[in-house]
Amino acid sequence: MKKLLFTLFLSVTLLIKAAAEEGMWLPLLLGQQVYNDMVKKGLKLTKDQLYNINKPSLKDAIVIFGGGCTGEIVSAEGLVFTNHHCGYEIIASSSSVEHDYLRDGFYAKNKDEEKPSTLTVQFLLRIDDVTNEVLDSLKGMSGAERLQKQSVVLAAINKRMSDAGQSIETRVSSLFKGNQFLAFVYQRYSDIRWVGAPPESVGKFGGDTDNWEWPRHTGDFSVFRVYTSKDGKPAKYSAENVPMKPKWFLPVSLKGFKDGDYAMIWGYPGGTNRYETSYGVSLATEINNPTLVKLREARLKFMLEEMKKDPQKKLQLASSYASIANYWKFFDGETKQLLKYDVFGQKKKFEEKFNAWAKGKPEYQNILSEWNNAYDAWRKYAKQRMYINEGIYGSPLISFVGAYLIPLEAALVRTGTSKEVLKKAINAADDARKSFLEDENKPSDENIVAAVTMMFYNDVAKEQHPVGFYGSLKNQYGPLDEEATYKKYARDIFSKTMVFDDSKWKAFIANPDAVVLQADPAFNYISAFYTNNYISKYSSIYQQFTAKNAEYGRLYLKGIMEMDPVKAKMMYPDATFTMRVSYGATKSYRPRDAVFYDYVTTSKGILEKYKPGDYEFDLPAKQIELLKKRDFGQYADKTRNDLIICFITTNDITGGNSGSPVLNSKGELIGLAFDGNYEALSHKLAFDKDLNRTINVDIRYVLWCIDKLGGATNIIKELKLVR
Repeated sequence: MKKLLFTLFLSVTLLIKAAAEEGMWLPLLLGQQVYNDMVKKGLKLTKDQLYNINKPSLKDAIVIFGGGCTGEIVSAEGLVFTNHHCGYEIIASSSSVEHDYLRDGFYAKNKDEEKPSTLTVQFLLRIDDVTNEVLDSLKGMSGAERLQKQSVVLAAINKRMSDAGQSIETRVSSLFKGNQFLAFVYQRYSDIRWVGAPPESVGKFGGDTDNWEWPRHTGDFSVFRVYTSKDGKPAKYSAENVPMKPKWFLPVSLKGFKDGDYAMIWGYPGGTNRYETSYGVSLATEINNPTLVKLREARLKFMLEEMKKDPQKKLQLASSYASIANYWKFFDGETKQLLKYDVFGQKKKFEEKFNAWAKGKPEYQNILSEWNNAYDAWRKYAKQRMYINEGIYGSPLISFVGAYLIPLEAALVRTGTSKEVLKKAINAADDARKSFLEDENKPSDENIVAAVTMMFYNDVAKEQHPVGFYGSLKNQYGPLDEEATYKKYARDIFSKTMVFDDSKWKAFIANPDAVVLQADPAFNYISAFYTNNYISKYSSIYQQFTAKNAEYGRLYLKGIMEMDPVKAKMMYPDATFTMRVSYGATKSYRPRDAVFYDYVTTSKGILEKYKPGDYEFDLPAKQIELLKKRDFGQYADKTRNDLIICFITTNDITGGNSGSPVLNSKGELIGLAFDGNYEALSHKLAFDKDLNRTINVDIRYVLWCIDKLGGATNIIKELKLVR
């Protein structure tokens, strides 16, 4: 392996910040002082046990699960634990009205009952520092030119360091806003089978009401298994494949913990922007977040109305609804916390210090003023972009048409389009339509189109409307300030588009004609936003802003490190969906005056929240019976004399850490991370050292659900339990 180059920017991992709980550290580059601090807080493992590239270590038990979660290997036969919401799509798609696994749960009683999935997992093999190679290629470049060249260079490195034959994939990650580049090398496994999950009433107990809230009583877990070929290599699904023999798996602790005990979380946090400026905070709190929340709220309303009507519709919409709802509440909370704690003001004060330092330094002295101008230029278009992405494309029908029929029309009208290219576009649209129709719920989608079209008219500056679109709508359907106008328009789209008419669609596919396509009302709708280069015009403005934002961000962070080299060593890189470790402790907290939150919740709290037949707080009758009998078995907490359901820690995590293992000082599994607390939802932009908490499901409750509630003792026997 190429020897790692420890640049200035890697050295930031060598010293810990004063608030030890803050920071998502690169575990494979832990410096001695960070490690010493972990030991001081209670860690009992050696550095080699945490990370080693030449022999098995803890990092080999941590996987990227699916496309955006974390999982952990918990047995010698490749068993994986992750969150219920991480496996949600597979659970929902495997369900039917006759076999409703979302409602009833499912556990394979043997390996033959395990269900194939479309999921993959990835194991981290190693990292290489490619900073010098990348930066040497970018010398003398800035702005859009630099970003374009950077993309080319990173793609070349990724290709060079990947091996499709061995399922090895490399992804170079830009750290510290383009001041450092590390190549992360993974091996992907594609035969992942679903082993089990509790009923949705357990896995999503509390629903949207409890989402991002503490106290919590949610059994957010699901179980999968990695399979390999007989020689232990990655392989596509085959009945001949065998359970994986992992390099490392996590022991599972039944010992429990107390307030203040050491806790660390490993995983793949998706993204933070802790070095954002006051300009970015202002844009988020005043435009981006409120607009997103408003649009998602409208979509969720219509989806929920349909989900409540019958089980089939609930299954159809469940996964999409859960995904939309999760970050609807997050961005609402983020805005409130950023304003409450005046993060804008804090950023502003620091920027004043930077400006004072930067005077007389040509590379830095005008960064903030020029950056401010870039934000001012973009700000007037920000709401419109959000409306396009979250509103117009928030409709599944319009999203499908925009993604597949717009390119098909372009191929039809473009002179010189080859038969091969045209056939490819037609086949892509035809295949995508089949998948789209399986998931489509017309009543909710029609209401979404009507609502967001009216909202766009009312909320987006008139000069940014598609030319002639609303005038034509008024002439055909009625006054633009009346809801009925938009409902009639949406009804026409959904009743007349060929997308829902098999005979019209087949005729079009057999003889594709641009004129026929252009007359389709769904195509006509999204096409209006392309008229007169509408989309490309505003996309170009956004790309210009993005390039300036990236350039100023890189220079600003470079300047911050030069301004105070000592503090620079106490900085950590933003999350980039690369393996990180955070460490802290189980810890109670006081969110506001006279309010105290304990660090655990118990079965008593579940029974208090339980509402028979409720959409969010119902539970299986068997669970209520077992809990009332206090039939906790070996999973009872000796100190509390109860079943612990969830607990909180001070660990620093973000999206992507869903399913991450929470480990005690010996590296034993004590829980699965699945959420953050509402009081600290500013964490993507600003960490709150006093209020930040990670919400985790206790592993003993997970095992109780598998064993006592689910009867899957075969899974329990497979684990290495530590008492």
